[in-house]
Amino acid sequence: MESSALLFNQLKAADPFFLLAGSNVIESEEHIFRMARHIKAIASKVALRLVFKSSFDKANKTSSKSFWGPGMVEGLKVLAHILEKVKLAYDIPIVTDCEAVGRVADIIQIPAFLCHQVMVNSAEKIRLAGNPNVMVCEKGTMFGYIGWWSVDSGGLRELIPCIARMAVAVGVDGIFMEVHDDPLNAPVDGPTQWPLHHSEELLEELVAIAPFLNLFPF
Repeated sequence: MESSALLFNQLKAADPFFLLAGSNVIESEEHIFRMARHIKAIASKVALRLVFKSSFDKANKTSSKSFWGPGMVEGLKVLAHILEKVKLAYDIPIVTDCEAVGRVADIIQIPAFLCHQVMVNSAEKIRLAGNPNVMVCEKGTMFGYIGWWSVDSGGLRELIPCIARMAVAVGVDGIFMEVHDDPLNAPVDGPTQWPLHHSEELLEELVAIAPFLNLFPF
């Protein structure tokens, strides 16, 4: 709990904001390492505190035809092994969507599909269970974008920069960003993942926007 609390406080204090980024789902060990290496380099270049993310199982998808990742049994084994290697290799904290690998993960993500309820109640449930370090991620609906939640609903990648700019402009603590080196051929949620080769450019723009928040206090 001490290390979790320390990371939580560090992220809250991150200036101008922290970056939680990675591919949507584990495709292979080689792909995860490649993504982690490039995202870590980008985050370091734009001076953002990074938490690397990836999911092991996309069973919360609406369609049975969607890519689910390596699955529960194999996924847990592979996920723990890969993510631990990524943490050590690139010295970055990890967020993923399975508490069973809690010894490796620094942050546990509750999948968005399981959060279609009043979020103040969801956060309170976690606090009452003994974890006061809760972060709530806005997934785009507050900014009028309702197509975020699955490839079945159809994502609009071109709206990602607009949503990110608005989020930074209102003073969020961090940006949750799914990126892929080949989103057109990603096995799942390709339309909602930002191209890796455009990520540095977008993040530089967001970092440039952030200081102006202090000029217009809400």
